Amino acid sequence: MKADSSSPAASTGRAKLILFLTIFVAMLGLSVLFPIFGPLSRQLGLSESQTGWFSTAYSLMQFIFSPIWGARSERVGRKPVLVMGLIGFSLSFGMFALVADLGLRGVLGGTLLFVLLVGARFLGGILSSATLPTAQAMMADLTDRGNRAAAMGLIGAAFGLGVIFGPGLGGLLANFGLTVPVYFSAGLGLLTAVLARLALRETRAPGAAQTASGNRLELLHGPIVVFLIISALFTLASVGMEQTISFYVQDNLHLTVAQTPQIVGGMLAIFGFISAAVQGGAIRPLSKRVSATALIPLGLIVMAGGMFFLSTAAAYWTMTAALALIGIGSAILGPSLSAALSLSVGEHRQGQVAGLNSSALALGRMTGPLIGTGLYQTVSHHAPYLFSGGVLVALLAVVALVRPQVRTPAPG
Repeated sequence: MKADSSSPAASTGRAKLILFLTIFVAMLGLSVLFPIFGPLSRQLGLSESQTGWFSTAYSLMQFIFSPIWGARSERVGRKPVLVMGLIGFSLSFGMFALVADLGLRGVLGGTLLFVLLVGARFLGGILSSATLPTAQAMMADLTDRGNRAAAMGLIGAAFGLGVIFGPGLGGLLANFGLTVPVYFSAGLGLLTAVLARLALRETRAPGAAQTASGNRLELLHGPIVVFLIISALFTLASVGMEQTISFYVQDNLHLTVAQTPQIVGGMLAIFGFISAAVQGGAIRPLSKRVSATALIPLGLIVMAGGMFFLSTAAAYWTMTAALALIGIGSAILGPSLSAALSLSVGEHRQGQVAGLNSSALALGRMTGPLIGTGLYQTVSHHAPYLFSGGVLVALLAVVALVRPQVRTPAPG
């Protein structure tokens, strides 16, 4: 007998699909910028270190506000917080594109241009930081504990697919102007907000979290702290690579400003495809056989190997192969850490722990660009990837010593 399309299972399936599409489109809008940040900054007369502040400003605000939005989604419901985050994403990208355009035309320059660009990123970080923790909490609302790792892998796959198509699309749109991809991201963010508002159902009734009263800082104990530290530092290592890869490819392959977005976009598309394939396919069967905590060291080993390989790569295909390894490692790590954190708390604190995880990720995104671009500019072009590999090896040693395990929380 055919399943009733109005059954709870069918309704949950539709909600997961719409949430998947929402995150995919939002990530697509973000990742179109990856291949153009480097050449755009050079066209504006900004240094590599100044470019790093674009990501740092964005992530600093995410670090501060992600836990606030995660907790707020427990009180007022998930959907309004998610929609607000998407609208904020759109507004901030529109502002960034407008200011960059004025810089390219010579209307703005110097310190004022830099301050306004960073200001747009500050605004984006404040508002868009509502998106990821709310999406993770919604997915946890829709999934039982036994399938939590696979559900977090689904969100990771949405991110990965966005990374597949985003950089290539960004490189293509850059043919029409370096700010065109940024305007595209702003429009796509607004479209995603409309999609979420019209099609996504609420998964958490406003006020339902009254039974989960308590400060979110109460969650900072034991294995949860270890998982958050790993989230922050593995993100630092990853983002340090992402922030410098366009410079690295341009300088090693001797590309022009016009060639760089297309070449880097193609590399990152392969990176994203492999990452999405692992998160959307391999994580599900792996999570049935192996615990989330057992997958964490595997991800660290693979990702560290990719970073060290990238530091020696000097040709297109060796760089691409190194990025593929990094993509596999991060695809294993991200969902495994999210699942471990989600399983460490009760169902009424999913928004809070997702907010803390997003804050940890933001801390990595905040410091990674400054360290990566600083090492690239002042030490050597290989230094960011050697540093990132070293950080991942250090985390592997910590995991081996501490052996963090999920502790099933008390009901509620």
